[in-house]
Amino acid sequence: MSDLNQDTRYFRALEQAAFMRLEHAASLKGLLKPFKGKGPLEDWASQCFAMRDEFIALSQRQVLSQANGHPFHLLPIELAQQTTGAGTAFLRWRRHDRSAMGVALWQELMASTSMPVNLLADLHAIELQRITLNMQISLLHTLGRQAQECASKAAEAEEVYLRRLKSIPTAMRDR
Repeated sequence: MSDLNQDTRYFRALEQAAFMRLEHAASLKGLLKPFKGKGPLEDWASQCFAMRDEFIALSQRQVLSQANGHPFHLLPIELAQQTTGAGTAFLRWRRHDRSAMGVALWQELMASTSMPVNLLADLHAIELQRITLNMQISLLHTLGRQAQECASKAAEAEEVYLRRLKSIPTAMRDR
């Protein structure tokens, strides 16, 4: 296998420095604290969505630009960004004519005997990067949506509490 790990690599995977700039380490710290109402939950949801958007931008800037450059643009499939109805974007393999999409296309390419051996390691690295970034984008999106839901429920609980307090006669509230 070592003879397939050639010195000439076309794809450079993201390294820790790229993630440090995104401050993704702060995201779990944001989760592991007591939230005291709607405001902090909304703030954390916004932070999750902002980090999600930064990951999407990173995937465009660093991964897609390489995966669609030389020599990968010569392949029968490409890595593309697919935007979902939920407002996020994921990396997907697809044919240039958009007639098919999915990881099966990458698997077929990897299995093809016409695939240049010197690109196998690069294509493997691209796929690992795609899988990881999609997971990170998905998690941040889910955490943000959950935080928004919690903020909404906290606001509803606050309304119920305040409504009940208003129904108590002033003389009883002062006791």
